[in-house]
Amino acid sequence: MTDCGCDKAKAELEEFLHRELSDDDFRDVSEHLESCVDCETEATVGLTLMQKVRSACQEKAPEELREAILARLSAHA
Repeated sequence: MTDCGCDKAKAELEEFLHRELSDDDFRDVSEHLESCVDCETEATVGLTLMQKVRSACQEKAPEELREAILARLSAHA
C-alpha cells in the first residue's frame, strides 16, 4: 500500500465520491481515507451532502402543474 497523501485525496475527493476515478486512483484514495481521520471526515461530509442533495431532488411537481406546463408548451409549438 502506498499512501497517496492528503493533497491528492482532497483534490480527487469529489471524483472519488462519484466513482469517476480510475481503478488505481480510486484504490489509492480509498486506502488513504482508511488511515487519515481528517480526509475520512471530509469524505463523510461530502457523501452526506451528496445524499441530501440527491434526496431533495427526488421531489416531483404536482401533476396539475406538469399538465399546465406541457399544455402551454404545446400551445406555443
